Amino acid sequence: MKTLYITRHAKSSWEEDVIDHQRPLNKKGEKDAQKVSEFVASIFKKPDLMISSDANRALTTALQFKKAFQMQEFAFIKNHDMYDFSGGNVLKIIQNCSDDIEVLMIFGHNHALTVIANKLGTKYIDNVPTCGFVKIDFDIQSWNSLTKGKTIAIVFPKDLK
Repeated sequence: MKTLYITRHAKSSWEEDVIDHQRPLNKKGEKDAQKVSEFVASIFKKPDLMISSDANRALTTALQFKKAFQMQEFAFIKNHDMYDFSGGNVLKIIQNCSDDIEVLMIFGHNHALTVIANKLGTKYIDNVPTCGFVKIDFDIQSWNSLTKGKTIAIVFPKDLK
């Protein structure tokens, strides 16, 4: 059995004159990242590994979840290939995970994460919103044999208001 936690970065700011990769979270994004991460960490099993896009907005979101889950440094990876908007690179990263990892948590960007949630899960999601979280369970022993799993939970910031 394998479990995938999919988390889209929280709401980013467009106010600063920086390239897309360096955009920070805005105030709402910071609040949502804290609220959703604390809720998710209070309910779901701690991941064995977190992999985040190295883009500022995704990384900042991931670091909030890392704190909420009290993750060790060795279980947290930044990967530039997660800065993907189609989903192909993200899917390869998931499939190449060590089979020792039972619960994997990824942080990235849309449209990639919505595509992956719909491709791998059983519940159609029109759009994974900023700071949206999706849990999918798979009846597999190896990430390399990834097939359609079952969507177990969806947590969006609006659900926690």
